Amino acid sequence: MESLNYQPYLDKLIAFASSDDRKQDLLAARAEYFKLTGEVHEDDKSFEMRMASFFDWYLFDRPANGTGQTPAQEFFHRFAAQFSPQEAAAFRDFTETRHGLFEVRKIKKGQLRLRDLLTNKDYDVTERRTVAGLQKGDIIEARLIPHEGHLLFSSAFLFHPRESTRAILKEVKRRKKKEPERDLRELIWETSRMALKVDRYRQIAVEKIYDFEQKKL
Repeated sequence: MESLNYQPYLDKLIAFASSDDRKQDLLAARAEYFKLTGEVHEDDKSFEMRMASFFDWYLFDRPANGTGQTPAQEFFHRFAAQFSPQEAAAFRDFTETRHGLFEVRKIKKGQLRLRDLLTNKDYDVTERRTVAGLQKGDIIEARLIPHEGHLLFSSAFLFHPRESTRAILKEVKRRKKKEPERDLRELIWETSRMALKVDRYRQIAVEKIYDFEQKKL
């Protein structure tokens, strides 16, 4: 269990994906991402987490210009022949990460059970650290990274305030029933923007910010 650490492999992927010849694409991706999730400023409390979330999205979700592959996919396929079996498994896992909006279903020592609100699928996530303040029923935005037969969290975590839980669950149910053709991933971006407003506008009630029928504050 102590050996569960994907970071050395991730560092190699990051070096590949942030090389000088990709700088323009990286800048374009950043503009795309923060248009989806809300423009972040250096003095925002969640600045570092949101930058980590952007880089996750860039590495694992966004097809690069010209290749149609994410940086994780491109790296794996380009260098697969050079990898050891252990490296090949780790870099293949980076092509299979899961980003979602999750409800905490169960917490026990070393493991959390999460339910993906968009698919209703449950995941058991290995987490040796105690996540401060996390309780059953909480809703988080997170990315799950497969590694050595386990699911691990990426460094990007977004906790939605408990006062928002009822509204989020209600909106998930409504969209599935009333707008089944709509991409449910839009809800991840929308709630991310709402969480940013909660951080910035402490004088406004959380319930007012997480009002899905009210398009603008």
